[in-house]
Amino acid sequence: MAANDYLIFRPDDVDLTQSPLRKSLDEPTYVLGAFNPGLVRLPGGNLLLMVRVAEALREPVAGGFARAIRWTPEGYVIDRHPLAGVEMSDPRTFALRGRHPALLGLTSLSWLLPVELSGDAREVVKIHYDKAIEPSASWQDYGIEDARISLVGGSWWMTVCSVSAERHCTAMYHSVNGLDYKPMGIVLDHQNKDMILFEGKPGGKYMALTRPLGEQYFAYPDESPWAGGPAIQMATSPDGLHWRPSETPGIRARKGTSTSLRMGGGAQPILTPEGWLVLYHGVEKREAVGVYRTFWALLDREDPTKLIRQEDGAPLLEAAPDLTADIAHQMYLPTPVVFTTGIVDAGDHYVVASGEADLACRITHIPKLAFR
Repeated sequence: MAANDYLIFRPDDVDLTQSPLRKSLDEPTYVLGAFNPGLVRLPGGNLLLMVRVAEALREPVAGGFARAIRWTPEGYVIDRHPLAGVEMSDPRTFALRGRHPALLGLTSLSWLLPVELSGDAREVVKIHYDKAIEPSASWQDYGIEDARISLVGGSWWMTVCSVSAERHCTAMYHSVNGLDYKPMGIVLDHQNKDMILFEGKPGGKYMALTRPLGEQYFAYPDESPWAGGPAIQMATSPDGLHWRPSETPGIRARKGTSTSLRMGGGAQPILTPEGWLVLYHGVEKREAVGVYRTFWALLDREDPTKLIRQEDGAPLLEAAPDLTADIAHQMYLPTPVVFTTGIVDAGDHYVVASGEADLACRITHIPKLAFR
């Protein structure tokens, strides 16, 4: 029997000669990471992995400048920031000195690559470069990140993080066949990240996990079990495009757990006999990036704003250095990261897709008994 935890797609599996950036960018680039893939089943039974490809300049620093790629309607261009005015503590970004709130630049630009897998997620069937999704508006001019796909009502809904100087927002894409996606515009504004639609319509409405971010949070009473800070919230919509936040608190970080620095939605919520299963990420503070792990929760099947179980002790998934041992020379993060972004039902188990080390796509087959 094949191993049930493995890398299915890596940076070297991307053919950059077919990158959208090649149309107008005459600069040497490389794949910083091919990771954080949305996962969903296609009509014929195969699986779709929507891979985030972070494409970076070979020379991010040149001539006394930090350089970044930016999309424009006329093509991709290079922005230059004087080195004396920036600082870099995270290898994925740089910050302009003396600015509050922080103003960031990216060392790569991300686009989305549809990768078709066999129905058991054991092999790559086809890489659909002709269906790659790249920025197409000014509010995406620094890239498109972290797709999450949900099959709702016979069609596929995909949320992405769109990055720009204008706003850091969530955009929606829609597909009638699971492979070809049409942009539907912005659905959540600045830094409301990790939006993921439920695979179903509780109470007859579209429903989604969200995760609003901000610079200011307020403390719970000292006796409260909650840690405060960023948390998973929920929202409903009549049409999948216009969203109203729930007034009920969602999934919050508890004191004394390794999720208290930050948490957010991971895979699309799916309905089980016990309730809506949610895989989410929790972050423990360590160095610049933090340690990312995957945890799980169950929500009430009739009213998903009711949390019926939260497993935030032992993680469901942790980073697995043995999986990336043969590509360790491509690693750039100092701390362990696994970032779960998709799930599909496979009979007696679930197939779970994650980004491993912000570098590659990981597939894990998890028995359904693990959630009892």
